[in-house]
Amino acid sequence: MKLGLHLYDFSWPEGALQLGPTLVQIAQAAEAAGFDRISTIDHVWQSHYLGGPEHEVPSCYPTLTYLAAHTSHIKLLALATASPYWHPILLAKTVTTLDVLSGGRAWLGIGAGDYEEEAVGSGLPFPPLKERYERLEEMLQICLRMWQGDRRPFEGKYYRIERPLNLPQSLSRPHPPILIAGSGEQKTLRLVARYADACNLRPGPEIPQKLSVLRQHCEAEGRDYDAIEKTCAFAFDVGEDGSKVGDLIGQLRWLASMGIQTVLGVVPQVYRIEPLKIIGGEVIPAIAEL
Repeated sequence: MKLGLHLYDFSWPEGALQLGPTLVQIAQAAEAAGFDRISTIDHVWQSHYLGGPEHEVPSCYPTLTYLAAHTSHIKLLALATASPYWHPILLAKTVTTLDVLSGGRAWLGIGAGDYEEEAVGSGLPFPPLKERYERLEEMLQICLRMWQGDRRPFEGKYYRIERPLNLPQSLSRPHPPILIAGSGEQKTLRLVARYADACNLRPGPEIPQKLSVLRQHCEAEGRDYDAIEKTCAFAFDVGEDGSKVGDLIGQLRWLASMGIQTVLGVVPQVYRIEPLKIIGGEVIPAIAEL
């Protein structure tokens, strides 16, 4: 099992003045601790679960690019790009640029979007759910075409691209890995089977059922189920002094027993750095063989 660090709460004690330096400290500590990847959210408003729109949240891809400049090997991921907010050409170009500047460490993490209040309040596109999924599929097709160097015109229901150029080309070959976030059995997991290198599920006892559905979609698509990385989000709470390390290791073993291979976790008070050192010293070695 591998661990990733997910950043989505940026209401840190020093505020915006120290946001950049704190991000660097966190990313470098996570890399030194052995985290496989670092991810952040793609939102303009903070979630109501973390205080709502009045709380701080930096833009996703500039943040990942900034972290790329201060790290050397940790992978970089949006969890997840809100597809309604993006044009596919701009998204492919953005992820490609991150990949090139980071030396081939970028992933495309993407989903259909789920924060309607944010979109309406910000004047951003947020079509009905069916259309969001249809647009998401076309976006994936366009991104893959650009990464393949296929310059033929793209004619879709929602997008028409006359010349899908992508220069410079991504360093990751055949393309930056694609993670599709969400647990929906009929739409999301079908798209995972068709296009993605990884899924991202909600943690819980329903994981085996979700993975069974994914396997069925893979069979229908002629896709190797084992080639898709199974990930989920979680919380990495080791306690103030590491007293909860045993509990966390037990929880990760539980996730592994259901088929999860990589866990992308939120670390409470991550700005303190010490929790990352504890995870690197005690948790990552304990779950490496799961």
